[in-house]
Amino acid sequence: MELRPGYKLTEVGVIPEDWDVSTVASLAEIRSGGTPSTSRPEFWDGGVPWCTPTDITALRGRRFLVNTSRTISHAGLIASSAELIPSASIIMTSRATIGECAINVTPITTNQGFKNLTPNSNIDHAFFYYLITSQKHALRLLAAGSTFLEIGKRELSGFVLASPSNKIEQSAIATALSDADSLIESLEDLIAKKRQIKQGAMQELLTGKRRLPGFSGAWEVKQIGQVTDCTSGGTPSTTVSRYWGGSIRWMSSGELNLKMISEVEGRITEAGHQNSSAKMVPANCVLVGLAGQGKTRGTVAMNLVPLCTNQSIASIFPNSSFVPKYLYYHLDSRYEELRDLSTGEGGRGGLNLKIIRAVRVPFPALPEQSAIATVLSDMDAELDALTAKLAKARQIKQGMMQELLTGRIRLI
Repeated sequence: MELRPGYKLTEVGVIPEDWDVSTVASLAEIRSGGTPSTSRPEFWDGGVPWCTPTDITALRGRRFLVNTSRTISHAGLIASSAELIPSASIIMTSRATIGECAINVTPITTNQGFKNLTPNSNIDHAFFYYLITSQKHALRLLAAGSTFLEIGKRELSGFVLASPSNKIEQSAIATALSDADSLIESLEDLIAKKRQIKQGAMQELLTGKRRLPGFSGAWEVKQIGQVTDCTSGGTPSTTVSRYWGGSIRWMSSGELNLKMISEVEGRITEAGHQNSSAKMVPANCVLVGLAGQGKTRGTVAMNLVPLCTNQSIASIFPNSSFVPKYLYYHLDSRYEELRDLSTGEGGRGGLNLKIIRAVRVPFPALPEQSAIATVLSDMDAELDALTAKLAKARQIKQGMMQELLTGRIRLI
C-alpha cells in the first residue's frame, strides 16, 4: 500500500508520522465501581453522586453527566468497592450496554457496570472522550462472559489508540467536535421546545379552549360514524408470489409512524387485491392503528396518496362535511385515550371499526377546522425542517470524527 507523505502504517492503521500509538492504560487510570449494601440505609442518600447505566442512557448521547438519580454516603463509599472518580473523567459502561460514555463534571462514584477512565497529563480529556467514543464498536468486541458480556480491566488496559503527540492538536480536534456537538444539542433542545409548544397548541386549539382570531360560535360534537365511514384492510397470502410485487401500494401498520404517508414500501398486484380483503382507499383518509401491544395501536396517520392497507389499520374516509387533517390532529392528540378504548382486559385487545365509529369528536365550522389544521401543519413543517437539519448536523459530525480522529484531516 502506497502511503501519503507524512503518514505511517501502524497496528491501528495509517496515521500521521507525528502521532503516537498508545494503550489505554498509558493514557488514563482505570477505576471500577461498586454498590454499597442495599440493606444498610446509612450507606444511601448521602452526598456522593452514584451513577448507574440508566443515568448514562438518559443522556441520549450528550457529553456531560451533571446529575445522578441516586447518591450514596461517605460511609457507603468506604464500605464498598466504589471509587471516587475525579471530575473530567470518562465514565464508560462496561457491562451489557457497552461503550456508552460521558464526561463527569463533578466527582462521582459508579456501580460495577463501569470502567472509568481518568486521563493523565499526556492527553486532553475532551479529546480522549471523543477518541474513546469513536471506538465503541471495537471496544464491544473485547467483551466476554457467560452470564453477561463485560469488558475486563486487562483487555481495556491493552486496547491501543492513535492520538496526536501534540496536546495543542488534541485540543483543536476536541474543540471542533465540541462545536459540532453544541450545534446538535442546541437543535435537539429547540426541537424539544417546539414539540412542547405544538403539544400545548393541540390541547388548546383542538378542544376549543383557545380560539383562533375571527372565530366564534358553538362546536358540534359528533361520533365519527355520523360524519363518515371507515374500513379496515387486508393482506394477500404471502405464499402466493403472484399477489406481490405489483404496482398497487400496500401499507403495513408499522408505517403508521411516518404520520404523513406519501410512499410505502409494500406493493401488491391486482390479483392480490382481488383475492384478499385489501381495499383501495382514497387519499386523505385518517388512518388508525387497530392492533399491537407496542406503540402501533392507536397511532394516527394520513395517507396523501391512494393505497391499500393491512387488516390492522382503519381508514376513515374523507368527505366534504369535515376537514380530514383537522380530524387527524384531533385523533392524534388522543393517542392514549384511543389505546384505552381497546377491547379486552385492561385495553390490551385491540381497536375495531365499531369503536372507531363511536369516537366522539368536537367539530367547529369548516373554516375553523381548516384554520386549526393549517396552524398545526405549519408547526409540523417547522419541526420537519429542524429534524432534517439535525440529521445533517449529526452526519457532518460523524464525518468529522472519521477524518479528524484518524489524522486524515489536520487542523494544525
